[in-house]
Amino acid sequence: MDLNLKGKRALVCGSSQGIGKASAIELALMGANVCLLARNEEALKKVLKELALQEGQKHEILIADFSNPEQLKTVLNDYLKDRDVDILINNTGGPAGGQAIEASADLFINAFNMHLICNQILVQAIVPGMKKNGFGRIINIISTSVKTPLRGLGVSNTIRGAVASWAKTLSLELGPFGITVNNVLPGFTMTGRLEFLINSIADREGKSFESVKNEMISTIPAGRIAEAAEVAAAVAFLASPAASYINGINVPVDGGKTQSL
Repeated sequence: MDLNLKGKRALVCGSSQGIGKASAIELALMGANVCLLARNEEALKKVLKELALQEGQKHEILIADFSNPEQLKTVLNDYLKDRDVDILINNTGGPAGGQAIEASADLFINAFNMHLICNQILVQAIVPGMKKNGFGRIINIISTSVKTPLRGLGVSNTIRGAVASWAKTLSLELGPFGITVNNVLPGFTMTGRLEFLINSIADREGKSFESVKNEMISTIPAGRIAEAAEVAAAVAFLASPAASYINGINVPVDGGKTQSL
C-alpha cells in the first residue's frame, strides 16, 4: 500500500490545535512538506517544532484569519507565486451552538463565509497547480451532522451540509484531473471545541463536566471519545496515493455513533 507522501506539499488549515494539528503531524510523518495555516502565529510556531523531518522536509507557516476572506486570498496568492500545493486540508472551528430558529441572519452569513467561502477561495487558488501536476487531494474536515443533524447546533448543521454538497459537486468536476475530494466527519473527539461544548451543556443543564461527558460516551458504540490522532489517521489515508480511487464520499470517524448508512 503506497502511503508515501515524500515530495508532496500539504496545506493544513486550522492546524494550531485539535484535529488540524494532528493531521499536520500525521502528514509530516508520511513524508509531506507541511504548511500550517491559522490565525495564531505563536501556536503555529509551537506545532512547527513537532513536525517530523525524517525525509528532509521543509515545513512552513501561514497566518490568516478565516473571518476575513479577502485577507486569506491575499496571503494565499503570495504563497502560491512560486510553489504548488498537492494536498489541501480544509478545517476551521465550528460555529457557536444554539437553535437554528433563534440564530440571526448574520450568524449564518459569518459561518458561511468562514467555512464555504474560505474553502472556495482555497480551492480556486490551489487547484490549477493540482491540475498541472495531475495529482490532488482535497479533504474537508466537517461533522457527522452532515448525515444526522445534531441538536443545539443549528447554524453548524446548516453550514456543514452546504460544505458537504459543495465538496460532492467538486468531486465530479475535478475527478478527471487526478484530484479527489472527500469529507471526514468526526464524531465526539477530545479537542478544545468539544470541551467547550461539554462545559456549555453542563452550565445550561446544571450538571458536572464528567456527567455530561459520560452521557455522550453512552451514545457511542465504541464506548469512548476519540483522540484527534484517530481522526487524523483517516485524513492522512485519504491524502495518500493509496486512496486514489476514493472520491466524493463522507467518512464518519465516530466510533459507530451515527445511526445512518
